[in-house]
Amino acid sequence: MPKELFGTDGIRGVPGTPPLDDGTLHRVGRALGHFLLEREAKPRVLIGMDTRESGPHIAEQIAGGLTEDGIAVSSAGVLTTPGVAYLVRAKGFSAGVVISASHNPYQDNGVKFFANTGMKFADKVEERLEQEILGPAPSLKTKHVAMYADSSLSHGYLDFLRSRAIAGANLAGMKLVLDCANGAASTLGPQLFRSLGAAVTAIHDRPDGRNINADCGSLHPEALRKVVLKTGAAMGVAFDGDADRAVFVSSTGRIVDGDGALFAAARYLKSAGQLKGARVVGTSMANLGLERALGAEGIALSRVPVGDRYVLEEMLRSGCNLGGEQSGHVIFLDDTTTGDGLLTAVKMVCLVALLGPLDDLVRDLKIFPQTIVNVTVRSKPPLDSLPEFVRAFDEATRALGEAGRVVVRYSGTEQKARVMVEAEREEDVARWAEALAVAIRSAIGA
Repeated sequence: MPKELFGTDGIRGVPGTPPLDDGTLHRVGRALGHFLLEREAKPRVLIGMDTRESGPHIAEQIAGGLTEDGIAVSSAGVLTTPGVAYLVRAKGFSAGVVISASHNPYQDNGVKFFANTGMKFADKVEERLEQEILGPAPSLKTKHVAMYADSSLSHGYLDFLRSRAIAGANLAGMKLVLDCANGAASTLGPQLFRSLGAAVTAIHDRPDGRNINADCGSLHPEALRKVVLKTGAAMGVAFDGDADRAVFVSSTGRIVDGDGALFAAARYLKSAGQLKGARVVGTSMANLGLERALGAEGIALSRVPVGDRYVLEEMLRSGCNLGGEQSGHVIFLDDTTTGDGLLTAVKMVCLVALLGPLDDLVRDLKIFPQTIVNVTVRSKPPLDSLPEFVRAFDEATRALGEAGRVVVRYSGTEQKARVMVEAEREEDVARWAEALAVAIRSAIGA
């Protein structure tokens, strides 16, 4: 059954309005507490957040709901989403809650949940929580619980990240630029790489509650590129607000996204005899160039729907240990259970230290021209129920053949349809993307 509250990455909204109003947040805490009490007598929940000004209030409301039933709540304070996922698993918490809207602007926020395995809750668990959150309930006065961050938790996470550096990589004196997106990596990122010996220049590392992701970070790597070129750095890394993704800039200014990171990591792991199944898991959005470059290395690419949870599910099912998304979510399953921008950065920086410039690591990856057009829609009917769209889609796929791809899907967090077209020629990309966007607008455009 379709979920009403949960999208592809938890519950999203505007703080102070449903579903992020105080009453609903309190019920979120109650529902989570009831679910955990069905499974153990004394559950413990860890809460972390990014740097949005609304984060502390949301965390306190959820904690209020949890503590009504005696659930023990600990706060990690400002911490990355993957940091919470790691600590839940490593420290034996029953569940984790992250207050974040990832790469969205500060006006948005969200709530993500992690099971004691460090993995996101399964769809059926989210459905179970929804039933209670949205169902009838006695009138309760909401309350908040003051949260005091335990700094030892973030220290433990940093120790873990340092332990995952590739053996033999020497980062001493290596010049790095980190764009921290004024988010959760603002303190952790520079601390991590300085402790590994790198000479770090940090930008967008002064969060004020409202500047998270504002023209910076992984969605806007242009500022990072300028600083890398100006300082002569070996490379740059751009995180998003909750640091579960990372995008890179080479010493010559080439922007390397998640596809590039997957290619470089896959080739290294295969050469070291560590790539399980000679296969990488990507999504429908992975560039056709990645698939061809991996194939030339004897590595297969398995595609799944967009969303790191689906990447992880396929990795677990097939036994793969490397997967990720073009957006910069990369999962090193031998190390952790979720996409982690800081961990990915450690791996990529180590590869550059070991093997040479990032440009060389991705030289054999030829990216096909690609565009994504977002179309605001008033409803989300099945796309195959829209005759005009179906005609345009069939025409585009026939015209492109094996020289391109078309992927059209609805956003899981916004009222939009996303049209992705890639092809060998820029003119084909522009032509068919516009044709498909026009077909959608004429049928269901807002």
